Amino acid sequence: MTVDPDIPRILSASRRTDIPAFYMDWFMQGIRAGVFNVTNPYNQRVSRVPAIPESVHSIVFWSKDFSRFFDRGYGEALTGMGYNLFFNFTINSESEWLEPKIPPLDQRLETLGRLCRRFGPECINWRFDPVCFFTLPGGEPANNLHDFAKIAEAASQMGIRRCITSFMDHYPKIKRRLAALPGFSFRDPPMDQKVQVLERMAERLKPLGISLYTCCEKSVMSELPRDTTIRSSECISGRLLMTLFGGHTSLRRDSGQRVKQGCGCTRSWDIGSYREHPCGHNCLFCYASPASQCLVFSQNS
Repeated sequence: MTVDPDIPRILSASRRTDIPAFYMDWFMQGIRAGVFNVTNPYNQRVSRVPAIPESVHSIVFWSKDFSRFFDRGYGEALTGMGYNLFFNFTINSESEWLEPKIPPLDQRLETLGRLCRRFGPECINWRFDPVCFFTLPGGEPANNLHDFAKIAEAASQMGIRRCITSFMDHYPKIKRRLAALPGFSFRDPPMDQKVQVLERMAERLKPLGISLYTCCEKSVMSELPRDTTIRSSECISGRLLMTLFGGHTSLRRDSGQRVKQGCGCTRSWDIGSYREHPCGHNCLFCYASPASQCLVFSQNS
């Protein structure tokens, strides 16, 4: 990725693992050193990413559990050092099948409220991601939409105005995980059902003042009515970050993401590693590298 060194960049922490939940000590070491050494997962090249406040326009955190981030004061420490913070908070329905090691839903909603009060709801994207359809052992069809209305109501009351969603991608590594769950299988719904699901989600969100966006769902978006209010997302939007925090950063599309599938994200540097930072949530549908057993947190929790 070629980046003008004079333009403050966006750090993404991280699409590859859940840094706020498990690796903030490591992240803060990089911040204090003023640089991250980042290995490209495809060609293994190592890049040195400057991390001093003057080189960073903003940090975008991705997580399913910001409780440790809050409890240990990382946000206050970073803002005190001069960093702008934005949050992509994934809050899905409770499911022991799909997300076995995340906190209970009410606890996650409480954490969302804390984030909103401390940093402002305008600095938060709520991600309901991904929407999953599956068959339980015994043949019962199911999905993970059952708590969507509850989460939407709570998020709206807290001032959240953006919900980003996508449908599950069926990666080969996911199929290998299912070998440990006899009788359980994921289903890829037909296009007309996906369109119907998105329209119902948008209808539910509209009176709550929340707009629905899709992440990397170009084919589904092309099937929606022309007058739809659903839009393709920029989970990292340089334009939004400049509106929130001022200053200047690149507005170029991030060519390292899934542009052909509809990714609209602005260029950023993703911090973290699939291999060195396995995620301890062990979500069944995840494209990243889950820990094979309960992770020993770097924060000694």
